[in-house]
Amino acid sequence: MNTNDLKIFEAVAATGSFTKAATAMFTVQSNVTARIKSLEEEFGAELFSRKSRKVELTSAGKILMQYCKQIGHLLAEAKASVMNTNTVAGSLKIGCIETTMALKAPEILKQFEDKYPDVELEFKSGMRNALIDDVLNYELDAAFVPAPININGLDQISVMEEQLVILSSAQGPELKDLLSAQPLKIVVFAEGCVFRARLESWLSSKGILNYKSTVLNSIEGIINFVEAGLGITLLPEEVVSNYYSGRKIRTQSLNKQLGTMNTVLIFRKDTAPSAVLQAFMAMYQ
Repeated sequence: MNTNDLKIFEAVAATGSFTKAATAMFTVQSNVTARIKSLEEEFGAELFSRKSRKVELTSAGKILMQYCKQIGHLLAEAKASVMNTNTVAGSLKIGCIETTMALKAPEILKQFEDKYPDVELEFKSGMRNALIDDVLNYELDAAFVPAPININGLDQISVMEEQLVILSSAQGPELKDLLSAQPLKIVVFAEGCVFRARLESWLSSKGILNYKSTVLNSIEGIINFVEAGLGITLLPEEVVSNYYSGRKIRTQSLNKQLGTMNTVLIFRKDTAPSAVLQAFMAMYQ
């Protein structure tokens, strides 16, 4: 077995096809078949279940896939460390939720690049659970996510505390009147968004279970819809004060339990952080 065998294994898993994996790896199908067979003989287990139109990982194959990701990650780190023994250099993939991307990412990027110009910093936005999965699966080096986090394999650093507020249109009825409307209209991100979950929890605490949701995928869109009177939402107060203070929007604070959001930087516990990740984490320690 060599690292190329593992790359072929990953290609088959990603494409669901020996033929497509051969194309992706610039080789022939017979070689892909032979290398997978060799791996199965070496591990003493079937790695793929062969079906008529595609192949899928078996339970043994899924276990091996986790180790493949770890091996690939370690090899990349080793290469970066050996090549850059005297400087902090390499790449770093950081995840964050949509509001962190809009509010904090530019500032973080500038501050880090000014100090470490040889590091390529890449940001990816996503929902909280998806970001957690990406960190666990070596797709991201670290991610900013709302606390609490209590997951095996992850460590965390506390980063910041934000205050959340309810937003409604300043041109429409007062919030108390909107809450009595049937049905109440809310403007939110998709399922899995922490702000949507907090808003729904707040409504539930007031006995409001019947509401109509409009789902959007950007902060700008949500602000526009709320200002137009198409529903209420919940976002960090800093979003409004820093970027939308001139808009016709009302804000209402929440109690401490629902109105406070703590953000943490999560990273894997099972491997020592690279020099680049250590430098990034030092900004918050």
